[in-house]
Amino acid sequence: MKILALADHECPFLWDYLDRRRLEGVDLILSCGDLDPRYLSFIVTFAHAPVLYVHGNHDDRYRTVPPEGCICVEDQIYTYNGVRVLGLGGSVRYKSQGAHQYTQRQMDRRVWRRKLQLMRQGGFDILLTHAPALGLNDGEDFAHTGFNAFNTLMDRYQPRYFVHGHIHINYGADIPRRCVYGQTQVINAYESYTFEY
Repeated sequence: MKILALADHECPFLWDYLDRRRLEGVDLILSCGDLDPRYLSFIVTFAHAPVLYVHGNHDDRYRTVPPEGCICVEDQIYTYNGVRVLGLGGSVRYKSQGAHQYTQRQMDRRVWRRKLQLMRQGGFDILLTHAPALGLNDGEDFAHTGFNAFNTLMDRYQPRYFVHGHIHINYGADIPRRCVYGQTQVINAYESYTFEY
């Protein structure tokens, strides 16, 4: 299965200068948040694949302008062609306002509420988030700190992939696009990244 992951910055070759070759053979599109909802609506009209998304910390606008034709997978396991995707969007709370910001404890509770569903599903294959995991290519500033709950999920369920955004590749030359955590391939989806499941 060919998967296109998107996050944080609209890819010019999919938005401004649409190059349909970038969508050829794509079976599933995962959005890690902080993208213009019109961008996701645009992509889903040209792709022959569903677009699954979680919210980024700047996605309050989705309440009034949702990405049409796309599927929100926040706080659920969504199965597509046998691949189970667990969606947990948002970032660490770094200011008092913001619908998609959470304390470490709040994210722990969100994960705990999925416990029964995780047991019924026998785990999940892809963890789709906006923020990274704590201490795993996250930022040094508080706003870009990762969630410890994601480390716990990977330790317990060993998903094949963990796909996140929030950490822009252009923040620094030493930010990896991919790494490995235990049995899990970790992908920073900044702008766009294609991988095979």
